[in-house]
Amino acid sequence: MLPLAEWPLEARRAIRGVFTDIDDTLTTEGAITEDAVHALATLRDLGVIVVPITGRPMGWSQPFARSWPVAAIVPENGAMALLPDGRTLYMQDQATRSRNAARLAQVAQRVLDEVPGATLARDSAGRVTDIAVDHSEFAHLPPQRIEQIVALMRSEGMVATVSSIHINGWFGEHDKLSGARWVVRELYGRDLDAEIEQWVYVGDSTNDQLMFDHFANSIGVANIERFLPQLRHRPRYVTRGERGAGFAEVARALRDAKK
Repeated sequence: MLPLAEWPLEARRAIRGVFTDIDDTLTTEGAITEDAVHALATLRDLGVIVVPITGRPMGWSQPFARSWPVAAIVPENGAMALLPDGRTLYMQDQATRSRNAARLAQVAQRVLDEVPGATLARDSAGRVTDIAVDHSEFAHLPPQRIEQIVALMRSEGMVATVSSIHINGWFGEHDKLSGARWVVRELYGRDLDAEIEQWVYVGDSTNDQLMFDHFANSIGVANIERFLPQLRHRPRYVTRGERGAGFAEVARALRDAKK
C-alpha cells in the first residue's frame, strides 16, 4: 500500500464518483463525525457522486440516505439502493425476497444454536435480505468462532462476508461490486467498468477486498491495519488518519486536485 500522498494528481482530477464503506470508514465509534459529514458535502459541491455501500441494513440506512449529502446508499451488501427522495430500488424481486426470508431465519437460528457466544446484530430488525452476527460491535467473538459461522453460512448455500463489526450472510449473487455496477446503471445509465478509472473505493476491512481488487483507485483508511493479515487484496493507497478522519483526507485530496 502506498501513502495517499502518492496518489497521482492526474488520477485524482479524473475522479467523478466515490463508493465508500460506512462502518469504521465514514463512522468513528459508531457515529459519523463532523469532519466526515463535511467531507461528504465537499465532494457533493465538487460535483463528485458519493454512494456509501455497506453491510448495514435497510432500516438502519434509510434516515442517512435522506440526510447525508449522497446520491444514494446501497445497504445489505448490494441488495438495494435507498434514494434521498425515499424510494427504494431492489436487486431481487418481491417473490425472491419472500422466499428467502424463511431460509434466512432458519440459518440464523442454526448459528445461535450451534456457535457458542453467537448473537445477532442489534440492527437485525431492519434487515430484509440478509442476516448479521455481531463479532465486534457490541459483542466479541474470537477468530475461530467467526470462521465457524462463515463456514456454516456457506454450507447453507449463502454468501458470507466479514466486516469490521459483523458477519453477514445472504442468498443471491449480489455483492458490493455487483451492487455498485447496478446502481451506476440504474441511476445514471452508465457502465461502471467502462469508466472505472473515474471512480474511487474507500474501505477498511476484509469484506472490501473485492472492491480493492477491482478499483485501481482503491483506498484504505488507516485502521485497515487490523485486517492486513487476512487480506488477499489490499487497497492501493492508505490514509494517515483512521475512520472518518481518513475519509476526510480522501475528500481533501480530491478537492485539492480539482482547484
